[in-house]
Amino acid sequence: MELTTVWFVLIAVLWTGYFLLEGFDFGVGVLLPFLSRDEADRRVIVRSIGPVWDGNEVWLLVAGGATFAAFPEWYATLFSGFYLPLFLILLALIARGVALEYRGKSGSPRGWDRAFFWGSLGPAFLWGVAFANIVRGVPLDARHEYTGTLFTLLNPFALLGGLATLLLCTSHGAVFLALRTTGELRAAASRAARSLAPATIVVVMAFLLTIGGPRPVLEGAWWAAVALAALGLLGATAATLRGRDGWAFTASAVAVVAVVAGLFVRLFPNVLPALDPANSLTVTNAASTPYTLTVMTWVAAIFTPVVLAYQAWTYWVFRRRLTGPPAGSR
Repeated sequence: MELTTVWFVLIAVLWTGYFLLEGFDFGVGVLLPFLSRDEADRRVIVRSIGPVWDGNEVWLLVAGGATFAAFPEWYATLFSGFYLPLFLILLALIARGVALEYRGKSGSPRGWDRAFFWGSLGPAFLWGVAFANIVRGVPLDARHEYTGTLFTLLNPFALLGGLATLLLCTSHGAVFLALRTTGELRAAASRAARSLAPATIVVVMAFLLTIGGPRPVLEGAWWAAVALAALGLLGATAATLRGRDGWAFTASAVAVVAVVAGLFVRLFPNVLPALDPANSLTVTNAASTPYTLTVMTWVAAIFTPVVLAYQAWTYWVFRRRLTGPPAGSR
């Protein structure tokens, strides 16, 4: 396998890990005002991601850095053409991080809770808008420069993609909260997961099945990913109805992985298709030199297992369910 393909796969893995882990963080933030009855509930909800949320964001940083180093043409075109949406995502992530750090230090945390909510909802929606445009294609000229406007990116299919990722993350967050909490909060999270399930299944599958464009190069893998996403969503719903929180989260995780992996399968061998196929960026014309890719491969081979082992250990340490104060002490 050529190194350009290897790094395309590695970047896909990084983005998949980001949406898998940060996805339930976003969902928890979106659900905060709807599941919490009082400050005690809000503290438990925030604590459910407290030890891991900043580690989950590292996947985004590494994915961006790997894209810059392995496919600089892709990075340059993407971050110039998608500048405003990506800037809004960055602002939302900053607001969200500040809110999580400071809500416990403030005498009035409600303002920070609103920042946490909007800082979670915004990226969950805008990442879907961005990836919908990336996979379907955008207007690029012969120099691989974006020639559209902000409104070009806000097309109906992209908005459908944003709604799909928002619902997917929110549902993922609901099953995560059901897994991590007890009592009335767990029951509320389970009800939210059941309520969100029908809309999530319909919208996510509509998004995947209406991508359009040329037939994917890896057509068998694409349809396998679509089928796995559907099975994951249905399995999460069935497990939630039976009160099997662990299986529900596992099935939801499978669905998230299948959706993101499917988008990258659909994208290959392009990294940013153009409406005029002659101007598309591919794994070949957007890649760094072979020497750069070789050095990066050695670095990744050494340090990636260490990072994965550390993060797995973190989740193992904080695996127990969280409990709030008894109902009579609220």
